[in-house]
Amino acid sequence: MQNREDIFNILRDALVELFETNPASITLDSNLYQDLEIDSIVAIDLIDHIKRQTGKKISAEDFKSVRTVGDVVEAVFRLVNTAA
Repeated sequence: MQNREDIFNILRDALVELFETNPASITLDSNLYQDLEIDSIVAIDLIDHIKRQTGKKISAEDFKSVRTVGDVVEAVFRLVNTAA
């Protein structure tokens, strides 16, 4: 899971499988809260899922600044590609 496309695919699959999100509604521009109806509980579950997939945790503080699926992809990309 090194590139943005892989991260997006894993994130999309997680949203579909874990939260029954319609895959057609998930794009990089999808707003997590308005378009995908992610609430704070689901966001915590999503952070936990990302941690299990990457072995690294996005801090809740960092997650507060994300608004779109693309923002999450960028945050995870930076997380997995910093500090080897």
